Amino acid sequence: MAENGEEKLLAVARHIAKTLGHNESMADDILQIFSNFDGRFSREKLAEGQAGEDGSGVAVLERALNSLDGQISRFVAADQPIWADPADSAAFLDTIDELVSITREWGPMASEKPVGVCLARADDMMQQAMFRIEEEFRSLMERGAESFGLNPQGDGAAMNNRFDSDEEDDYDRDFQNGDDIQIPVAQPLTDYDLIIDALPSATINDLHEMAKRMLAAGFGKACSHVYSACRREFLEESMTRLGLQKLSIEEVHKMPWQELEDEIDRWIKAANVALRILFPSERRLCDRVFFGFSSAADLSFMEVCRGSTIQLLNFADAIAIGSRSPERLFKVLDVFETMRDLMPEFESVFSDQFCSVLRNEAVTIWKRLGEAIRGIFMELENLIRRDPAKAAVPGGGLHPITRYVMNYLRAACRSRQTLEQVFEESNGVPSKDSTLLTVQMSWIMELLESNLEVKSKVYKDPALCAVFLMNNGRYIVQKVKDGDLGLLLGEDWIRKHNAKVRQYHLSYQRNSWNKMLGMLKVDNTAAGMNGLGKAMKEKLKQFNTQFDETCKTHSTWVVFDEQLKEELRISLARLLLPAYGNFIGRFQNLGDIGKNADRYIKYGVEDIEARINELFKGTTTARK
Repeated sequence: MAENGEEKLLAVARHIAKTLGHNESMADDILQIFSNFDGRFSREKLAEGQAGEDGSGVAVLERALNSLDGQISRFVAADQPIWADPADSAAFLDTIDELVSITREWGPMASEKPVGVCLARADDMMQQAMFRIEEEFRSLMERGAESFGLNPQGDGAAMNNRFDSDEEDDYDRDFQNGDDIQIPVAQPLTDYDLIIDALPSATINDLHEMAKRMLAAGFGKACSHVYSACRREFLEESMTRLGLQKLSIEEVHKMPWQELEDEIDRWIKAANVALRILFPSERRLCDRVFFGFSSAADLSFMEVCRGSTIQLLNFADAIAIGSRSPERLFKVLDVFETMRDLMPEFESVFSDQFCSVLRNEAVTIWKRLGEAIRGIFMELENLIRRDPAKAAVPGGGLHPITRYVMNYLRAACRSRQTLEQVFEESNGVPSKDSTLLTVQMSWIMELLESNLEVKSKVYKDPALCAVFLMNNGRYIVQKVKDGDLGLLLGEDWIRKHNAKVRQYHLSYQRNSWNKMLGMLKVDNTAAGMNGLGKAMKEKLKQFNTQFDETCKTHSTWVVFDEQLKEELRISLARLLLPAYGNFIGRFQNLGDIGKNADRYIKYGVEDIEARINELFKGTTTARK
């Protein structure tokens, strides 16, 4: 071996002298320098092979290649996996290392024809070795993944088993139940504080050694491709077992809303598991397999996760650019909040240059979801504007548009912080005392009130019109003041609208009961007792008729709020009873006419009060 080494050294020295020497005299000088430097470079030894450069040096190279060729051919032709035997795998790697070393040593002399021929042969041998090591790499990854996926007591977490269930929450129980499946950290999946070693440590070490040789031999892309193909298949299978379907944007848009709601729930779970567990685990595995080769690790990781990431992002994008029907707001908010909460994971997991496109796309789609939410509120505005003033609500009751909008806004405001974030990013300019979300909510309330004003005109009776506005106004105030909507709109808004309800109350009294109150006023200018008596009899008769008609009509009207109903009855009693009591008391004291007053007095004061208490009970239809 020492002899071979000395021959190679002499061959290199002769090559250097020939390469650097532009003429024979210069070459002789260089050889003399070598001879003075080391006795092994004597003029005689160096001159021995100078006449025929393809002599002893090339012979050494050929002998080394012959030896390596036999070893590589034996390994390449082997029927059994090389990595089934640690001794074989170590010998195969040593053979590759020696071939790489020879290629590098003789590379500077590749322009010499004999050496170039040998190096071409070495390159063919290297390709054969790389094809075999690529097969071994693939086989080892597949076997390692299978052993981890199928052996629940294995060294690590059985990722495939983790999600293989027909029931939607099985994987939650799997992660929580450390007795059934061994995992590095046994805790609820909702914590997502979990990194999985997706392959056994010994397998990872072997893969690292293989990858190191392939990269050293210039086969880094092939290694990355094999690695990515195996891990990508594993990752996509894991996503499928999480319940995530591969849907195109068109398929998402055609899906019935109820089905899409379920699909969104599955997407949220899959996105959290992917970004918090699966992708970080793949990042760690890549870094271990390609340790020392950061570019290869980054490229391989991107290729592994790109398909699953695009699948997740495409679904979110389909939601963002889909229908902006108001009932979709809450699920779109769920998707927006999921993307927002996962942005730190997108930033950290996809931090390298190869993944920048995925990272930027995630940010773009997240912002697009915000645009969709703002668009949904615009569609809500359009819905309110377009809601027609057709048939009147029976009994002046609560209009469906009022109930829908107020319950909608209350539910939306449960995500007040998210909505504030969405509207602050809309490039709008908030006022000094309010946020853009407050401005948006105030505008919707104004639209609703305007719409109700138009709808109230359907009622021909001004009193019933007032009842309708009073009912809807009271409902609006009640829904605002006991929730986040009230925090947004503020106390001044609530006071202002309570005052509006009182105005509707007064309008109701003015357009109905105030007229009857006028009938109970006594005209003291009537001539004599008889004239006064006749006038009071006529007024009492008119009052009885009007009171009967009003009570009959108003008893079919509805006031949905019990407190408001009681306030109305009390105010009517206070308005009517004293005046009626005074009227019939004076009528009873009118001499002979007063003696027969019972013939004309249909109701006592208690009767009037009882009839008032029967008001606003409404028909069945009106109360719904």
